[in-house]
Amino acid sequence: MMNPVNTPNEAMAEARHELIFVVEDEPEISRLICRTLQDYGFDARHFATGQDLLGALRSTRPSLCLVDLGLPDIDGMELVSRLWKTHDCPVLILTGRSHVADRVVGLETGADDYIVKPFEPRELIARIRVILRRYARQAEAEPGAAARRAWFVGWCFDLDCNQLTSPAGQSVELSVSEARLLTALLQRPNRILTREQLAGRSDLDPLDRSIDVRVSRLRQKLEQTPASPALIKTIYGAGYLFSANVAWE
Repeated sequence: MMNPVNTPNEAMAEARHELIFVVEDEPEISRLICRTLQDYGFDARHFATGQDLLGALRSTRPSLCLVDLGLPDIDGMELVSRLWKTHDCPVLILTGRSHVADRVVGLETGADDYIVKPFEPRELIARIRVILRRYARQAEAEPGAAARRAWFVGWCFDLDCNQLTSPAGQSVELSVSEARLLTALLQRPNRILTREQLAGRSDLDPLDRSIDVRVSRLRQKLEQTPASPALIKTIYGAGYLFSANVAWE
């Protein structure tokens, strides 16, 4: 269930100084988004094209980018990928594409969350706040937050470059979402983590299988026998557990 959203006045102190970049080519929707953000104390800057957004990012780093996928000058998925690769900034996709495949691809490409049009403004604010809080928590002194390299049963994972190295010294390529999932598991080994915790959301739809898809793909890369996993164990009715000791440096 979604955490309650404060009224605009109650949210002012929390959102103050948070800058949101909005790239949306439909004027009415962009006005609604920016007005909603401003009502809740955020600063909002609107861009009608992806290139305009990329240009602004050369001089300003926002707290979050809100990206529409149907842009006139660049594919939205490509833009999300470029934001992840070249800018250290959370991304929330806002789009009319409701198919689960689009949601999975968006998350795999680097988005932190995905919301479908038409949307409820208060839900948009709630999702933004969840993302910002998650990034704030990651910056705090959490296991593995200061250390940037994890070792487990011969494997090595470097958080700075999402580089996974096998016990045999081979490099294993991870997608953005796979790297995030592995990081979450490594930071809390030998503990049951719910699908909501792994997704970083409290409102995950029970029918949303994107986490399960990512777990399956990660098992294919880590496990000798993915069908009988020894590292990422399914705890039926509860979530997943990373069954290994982890050393950080």
